[in-house]
Parts: sequence; C-alpha cells; structure tokens
Amino acid sequence: MDFFSQINVALRGPTGQPQSAADTIARLADRLSPSTLLADRRAAVLALKGLARDLKADVGERALPGLLDVLQNDAEVDADIGKAVLETLIVLCEVDENAAAPARELGYKHTDAVLADEKVAQKCFALMADQSFYLRFSALQFLSTLLQNRRQLVQAYFLKAPVGVTSLIALLDDKREIIRNEAIFTIQSLILQNPEIQKIMAFEGAFEKLFNIIINEQGVEGGVVVQDALTCIDGLLRFNQSNQSYFRGSSLPPVLLSLVGFPPSIPFNTPTPQQFALQLWDVPQKRANTSLVVGIIGLLARHAGPPDGLSIVCTRCLIELGLSSNAPTNIKTQALRLVPSNLSALPLAEMVVTPYMPVPDTNGEEWDRLEPASALDALVELILHGEYNSIIDGERRTKDGMELRSAALSVFQNFVQKEEISEAIVKAMISQPGSQAPVTPLLYALTTVPVSPLNVPSTTSTHFATLLFAHLLRHSPRAKTLARSIVPQGNAGQSGGSFFVPADGGAPPADADPAGDADEPQTLLQILSEHLSLALLSRSRPDMPDREAREWDRLSAGYLCLFVQWLWEDPAAVREFLEAGALGMLVEPINQTAEEDAMIPGLCAFLLGVCYEFNREPGEVTRATIYPILNRLGIDILSGRVIHLRDDERFKAVGPDNAVVVAPSVHVPPHHPPQGPPSASLPKPEAEEGEMWFDWAFVDFWKSNYYAIQKAIAVDPNSVSSAAGQESAMLIASLRDVIRNQAAEIDKLQSQLKALSTASGEQETLRAQVASLTEQLKSSDEGKRDVEKEQEDLLVLLDELNGKRRRDKERMRQAGMDVSEDEAEDDDEEDEEDEE
Repeated sequence: MDFFSQINVALRGPTGQPQSAADTIARLADRLSPSTLLADRRAAVLALKGLARDLKADVGERALPGLLDVLQNDAEVDADIGKAVLETLIVLCEVDENAAAPARELGYKHTDAVLADEKVAQKCFALMADQSFYLRFSALQFLSTLLQNRRQLVQAYFLKAPVGVTSLIALLDDKREIIRNEAIFTIQSLILQNPEIQKIMAFEGAFEKLFNIIINEQGVEGGVVVQDALTCIDGLLRFNQSNQSYFRGSSLPPVLLSLVGFPPSIPFNTPTPQQFALQLWDVPQKRANTSLVVGIIGLLARHAGPPDGLSIVCTRCLIELGLSSNAPTNIKTQALRLVPSNLSALPLAEMVVTPYMPVPDTNGEEWDRLEPASALDALVELILHGEYNSIIDGERRTKDGMELRSAALSVFQNFVQKEEISEAIVKAMISQPGSQAPVTPLLYALTTVPVSPLNVPSTTSTHFATLLFAHLLRHSPRAKTLARSIVPQGNAGQSGGSFFVPADGGAPPADADPAGDADEPQTLLQILSEHLSLALLSRSRPDMPDREAREWDRLSAGYLCLFVQWLWEDPAAVREFLEAGALGMLVEPINQTAEEDAMIPGLCAFLLGVCYEFNREPGEVTRATIYPILNRLGIDILSGRVIHLRDDERFKAVGPDNAVVVAPSVHVPPHHPPQGPPSASLPKPEAEEGEMWFDWAFVDFWKSNYYAIQKAIAVDPNSVSSAAGQESAMLIASLRDVIRNQAAEIDKLQSQLKALSTASGEQETLRAQVASLTEQLKSSDEGKRDVEKEQEDLLVLLDELNGKRRRDKERMRQAGMDVSEDEAEDDDEEDEEDEE
C-alpha cells in the first residue's frame, strides 16, 4: 500500500489534478535526485519502468540521466532499485528490428547516451558479481542489450574492466541455470570478432567451464544450452590461432571427440566401434549440436604445418563420419568438406572403414554391416553411386545427396594432387601382358554405354566418373600417357556390346559399331569419343521429354569437360581423338543456329579450339585441315560461343565450396522404374532436388585458359603454338624476375661485403694495437723482472753488510773497545729478526 500511495503522490499535481505524461515523467525524474529518500527513488524508478515502454522517448529525454545516477549510487545498496533501474534501461535501449526506423534510432540514441560514460559499463561488469539473483540476471540482460547495439565500444570497456572477465567466467559455474545460460549468451556476443577478449577468456578457463556444462547436459544429446556452449567454443577458436594452439595443448580435444562417440586413442588399424557408426538422429537438436562439434573438429584437423597426431585423429574422425556412419546427410557433407587438403599423413588406400547399409522397410532401425573396405574404395563408391547406393533416393537426386557426393569428390581431388598417386590409380586400369584389364568401379562407370531412355542413376554415375577421371589426368602428363594405354575389356568398353540393348528389349541403335570391328580392341579414348558422339546425336532428337533432354546435356557436358582437360597439352591424345572422327561431331552443335542452350555449343567450341591448338603431331587431321573449318564457322562466332559459356547460370553458380544447383521442377518420366529394391523407401515429396554440371576445378581451369584458346583459333596453322608462346613469355618474365632478384641479392651481398671490409680494416687496426700493447706488456714484464733481480741482489748485499757489521762489533767488544747502546740494540733487533 505504501508503494501505491507514493505513486499516487507522484502523479498528483499540486492541487490534486491529473497531470500530462510529460509532467508526470518530469516529476518522477526529479524524485531520482540523491537528495530524496531511497524509498522515493525506488518508487520513481518503478513508475518510470511502467511508463518507459509506451513513452520511451519522453522517459529517455527527461529521466535517463537520473536513472544512470541511481544505477551508479543505489544499485549495489538496494537490490530492488538496482533490478528496477536495469530493467528500465533495457526497455529504453532495446532495438526491435521489425519496428520503424525512428523507433530503432531511439534505442541506439539511448544506448549511446548510456555508454557515453565508461563508468556505467564498469558498473554493469561489477554488478555481475553481486549475490542478488535478480540484480545479477538483470545486469547480464542489460549487458547483452548494449552488446547487441554497440558491441565494439562495450568490448573496449570490457578490456579495461578490473573484474569483468573474472565475474563473467565465474557465472558459468552458477548453479542457477537461468544465470548460467544468460552468461553463455552474453559471452557469445562479447567474444565476437575480438581476438583479445577471446584470448583472455581462454586463459581464464572458459574452455574448461564450457565443456563441464556440455558434459553435465549429456553432451550432444542435450538441449539448446549445449548448442550455445558449443557456439561459444567455436567462437573462441575460429580465426584465433593462439587459442587453437592453447586448446590443442590442453586435455580437451579427446573430450571433444568423445562427444560424437569417436574413441580418441583408437589405433589406426582398429575399426571404429558400432556405437560411433550407428546412432539415433531423430532429435533435431542433436543434429545441430553434432554439426557444431564437427565444425570444431574440422578446425583441429586443419593444423598449420606438418600434420601431428591430433590432426590425424581428427581427420580420421571426419572421414569415418562421412563414409561409414548413419549420420544425417548434411553432417556427412560437412565432415567431408572439412577434411584437410593435405592427406599425405592419412593414406586413404590403406585406411579401412566398415560401411553400413539400411535394411529396407525398417525406417532406419536395422542396418546391415558390410565387408570392410579401404577408405578410397568407399569414397569412390559414394561418389559414383550416392549415399547407401541410392536405395533410399531412387531416381531422385536430392540436393543433400548431391552435396554429399560433391564433397566426396573434393576429398578425392585433394587425395590425387600428387602425381605419383594419380599415376598409380591410372596404371591400375591398364591390362598387364597376358591378362585382361581390371574392371574397376571407376572404369566401369566411365565406359557404361548410355542407352535411351536414360537411367538417371546410371547417367549420374557416368557423369561423376568423368569428373573423377579428369582429376586424375588434369595436371599429370604421365597419367595422360598412361590413360591412352587403357583398353577396357568386354562389354564395358565396346559400344556394340550388350549395354546398347534398351530396357524394352528393342534393337540396338544405328550408331553401334559393325561386328567386324569387335576384333580390334578399342582404347578408352576411342570409346569415350564414341559415347560423346552418341550423346550429342541423342540430345538433338526432336520430341524428347525435357527431363531426358537435360540428362543427355549433362552427359555430353561431362564427356566434353573430360576431353578438354585430357587433350590439353597432349598432342598424341589430340591426334587419336581427331582420328576417331571427333571433328564432325564437334562442328555440328556449334553450327546449330537455333540452339537455345549456350552450354553445349560453348564446350564444343572450346574443345575444338583445344584440338586445333595442341594438334602438333602428324596425322590424318592436321591444323591445316582444321583451319578452313574454323574460318567457315567464323572466328568471332567461335569466340562468342566460348564467352557465352560463362554466362550460363549452371556455370556461374559453381564456386569453390558449391557446385550443386537446384534442379528445375520436372517430373520423372513414367517409363523410368524406381531403382534399388522394390521395398526401398522413396524420399519425401518435398525433398529438394539438385543437380551438378561442373566442379570448381574445371571452372577454374576454364577461366584460366579460355583467353588463350580464343587467341589460338585465330592464328595461322603454321604458327607456333600460342600456348607455347604464352608459356615462353611467362618463362621469360619468370627468368627476368629471377635475374632481378639475383641482382638485388648481389647488391645486398656487395653491401655486406663492403661493410665486412670496413669491419676488417677496423679489425686490423685493433690487431695492431693489441700487438703493440702486447709488446709493451712484454717489455714491462722484462723490466719488472730486472728490477726484481736488482732488488734481490741488493737484499743479498744488505744481508752481507749486516753480517759483516755484526762481526766487526763482536771483534770490537772482544778488543775492549766501546760499542754504543743504540748499536747494541740494533744488533739485538737484528738477531731477533734472524731468529724469526
């Protein structure tokens, strides 16, 4: 009742008449003066708190200075008034992003007024250590509001606070969950983009306290608190090399790995436990928590410098999670994307994993354990056939599934960066004398004959096989040479084989090779050129469904991209490709004036330019043969075809970390049967479908070389290779740089030599001075020895004289002569000295 009476007194005018809102706020602001009683100030603050939400501008204009004075003087004295004033300030400073611009600006204005005095922020830091629950909680909320509005200024004040770090870290041990959770949220905002605060937090024990919270909340099985704590740990480590080094040297990395069930001390040749590979993922919160843990493990795996034990363990955890677990597809994709690019310390061909396959019609509750396989084989299998061999997705290419295969493709690219590895893989596809060529999964998918109507999973496998094979050949001339020797065996390599029989059992296509050619084995390059011809011919058929036409385009793009990278700087491969009849099949798509899609004509024009540029070996088709065809097509038209490729949305969408685009809404043709077992569960209808046309390696290759091809197609056939000229120019420029650097190094060495010469002259002077002083010292020593010898001689002489004197005095006494007493005393003293 006393409170209401005080409010009533505050609201009444001098004569008891109601006042306006502005007058009421002014009167309440006057009651905030330190000269009033504490109870009156408390009542005024509570009244202003009620008015602040509806009259924020008036309260801020008239009462904000008084509220700040109350915060400074009374908050620690009275917890109730401290809580009330903090809540009032929160209302005044909060910014609603959905509100109008003037309302947002008002919140920022009040925040600037609050932070104009550093003492206010310091008071908030001090109140975090108060024992009152409500005061501590309100201080945290107010600090979070200030950080949201003016983070950098609050961070600067925090670095100067004498007790800010200690008070905030101590709140992580608070038994009251609401305080602890609010402290975690505040730390997230406080450490954002501030390495200094991140370091201070780390060395004050933030890692240990946050992990204690995570463990006490049941790890990744916990709720939002675990997610916030993991977000804080990620914020402390990311972009902070000092904290990463500190964390790596602590005892916490094994705890981090154990959160996802991976044994940190497991030997390399020991398979991971089933508890890690098979987990329940029904709870969305667990997925979010695990994603954060995987992100932190990725930071530890990408260690600067040579790989150490921890980075190897973390890399293995990521590979096992991506290849041999039942984790959600997006987590597998994240894990594979975080695998370091340097895989030399973790040989995938020797690492053994144990894949699992879901049992149909069990809703993911039962799993079949497959035979152990090398990580490299499992990786290629995932790229070629998708997750779980596509028995769940069927013919649909879900965007998540394509992202996973794209991430696995990046891991394969990093693994074969060393030429000896790519050469070994290509060499394994070559038949040895007296034996047939091995049928590897990659070679089988690469040489599978496309049959109309296209089988979507088979087409996708072939497309990914072209990407894999391009990674093996791109930067290895030796691998390109070996690839020309590959002769696939049986139906896998013969375009006239059983693979050309359509699904309906009809007759083979007219493009099939005559039976007489079957006696002569075809090389891989010849087979792929025939498949490219078939794909380009099939895509031009009229009345083809949109879905199938798009699949033929994708298959054609895969073959063309492979040939572009294979034939680059390989004249022998160019000659074999042209002799297989490639010139005519490339010219036709370029010459189609009604072509709406610029991708295939652009790739054909680029490949034709590559063939013309690197056709440097004698053969049936020479540069002189190709040059008139280029002129007939038009140099400008060819250049335009090449340039227009970069304007294609499918080409522009490819980036270093993103190669999958959303597929257009097309329906699966009814003649496409679902792939996999009949009981395999189909994806949900709302699953987003994705597709992949290029990878970043090809896009980067094209951007680096398309200008050289544009120049090459315009030069005379008898001229020197423009690429070679460009390389020569680059070599000359490089040599000039080397000469320039060597000249600068010579000048530097000459300056050092001159300085050393000057120093050598000074050294000679010093040596002369030392020699002179040595001679002087030697002379002085000799003189000293002479003087000492003279002194010894004088002492001997003096001793002889004293003896003679004593003898003379004794004779005088014996003769009766007088001897003075002084002389006698002298004789006695001399006798005593002699006795001593």
